[in-house]
Amino acid sequence: MELSYLGILLIIASVVVGYFISYIKSRFEVSAYKKELKDYKEHLHRQMRITEEGSKNLEKDLAQLKKDNENLRISVKTLGQKPGRAELRLLNIYDGALRKMMLKAPGFSSAWEVSLQEAEREYEDNEKGFKSIIKKVFGPSIAQHTEASHIDKQKEGFN
Repeated sequence: MELSYLGILLIIASVVVGYFISYIKSRFEVSAYKKELKDYKEHLHRQMRITEEGSKNLEKDLAQLKKDNENLRISVKTLGQKPGRAELRLLNIYDGALRKMMLKAPGFSSAWEVSLQEAEREYEDNEKGFKSIIKKVFGPSIAQHTEASHIDKQKEGFN
């Protein structure tokens, strides 16, 4: 089979037409990819803006909470230094220590020191908020009475 000029031209024309069609198709794909990339960038920008606003709000809330916490801490310290407050604290500590000593009273001096230290620790925990507010509301004797009866019940359970 002999190739003629017409056959060679048809082959070259079909190659050129195929190249042109693939070029147009790739341009459409590139433009679609560029549009998709643009959409992703817009979405990322929108997400970063939302995250930034949320972070700013959280930082603002954290700063406000720290300020409130410091104000409350200062208020508690100020209320603790009012006249008569130190004596009331000491009275509550001694009351708790005496009640514990009455439960443990084999030797007075060592039992007194141990009871006094335990009562001081409990009172400090109570001031820091570790203990129930009931002790402050109902007074030390009622709270100690319920504690003493609980300890007596525990002792009876062991015997």
